[in-house]
Amino acid sequence: MSADAGQVVGVTVQYVIDTLTNRIVSQEYGVDERLPSERQMALDLGVARNTVREALDKLEDRGMIRRRAGSGSFVTYDPDAAASSIAPVAAETGPLHLQVVRGMFEPEMVRLAILNMAPRQIEALGQTLSKMEAVQTDAMKFVRLEEEFHRQIAEGTGNPLLTACYNLVIDARRQSFRSAMYRRHLTPSRIAAYQRGYNALFNAIAARDIEEASEFMKLTLLEDQSLLMQED
Repeated sequence: MSADAGQVVGVTVQYVIDTLTNRIVSQEYGVDERLPSERQMALDLGVARNTVREALDKLEDRGMIRRRAGSGSFVTYDPDAAASSIAPVAAETGPLHLQVVRGMFEPEMVRLAILNMAPRQIEALGQTLSKMEAVQTDAMKFVRLEEEFHRQIAEGTGNPLLTACYNLVIDARRQSFRSAMYRRHLTPSRIAAYQRGYNALFNAIAARDIEEASEFMKLTLLEDQSLLMQED
């Protein structure tokens, strides 16, 4: 379901939103790049044009694209400028505060997602995982996809308030201390280890295995805590 408070979108619209979001976040469509026409996207995704139009409305509301009358839709999401868009409360959140909040949110978040995710949302999550598994050495590209993976899980809960709160967590995770930490510690071998872990998490979600998925979330938090301790 959509993260837009007070509104619920259809499954097909959400599928288009998730697919286009994945392509934008993974930079398949770069900053300022013009998206394909509504007609082309409808053909590509096998949906009606009005479905694409509604999905584009939602993406524009999120600030990911800008629509120009007579010209089309253009990508405005810039992962390299993410720090400039961090919410004030997220910018003031320290590493330990972030870990505490993640510890409260993520295990319960994945439990709710497993109970509520539609098949198309799980399919979109698998597409993000495939992009993650293709990364070998680019630490920050992997981190951006990791954030998108978690965002999709948050949206999968079907709870717009929880999703909005978790977007603040993602903002806090984008702070410079975390980016610098991952550039130092997210080596190719560590990326490969994370890929195996996220593959296991996805399989647990797809199998609706709450216990296994929650355990992975807890192990990921411990891994991040270990990296933070190495920074001290």
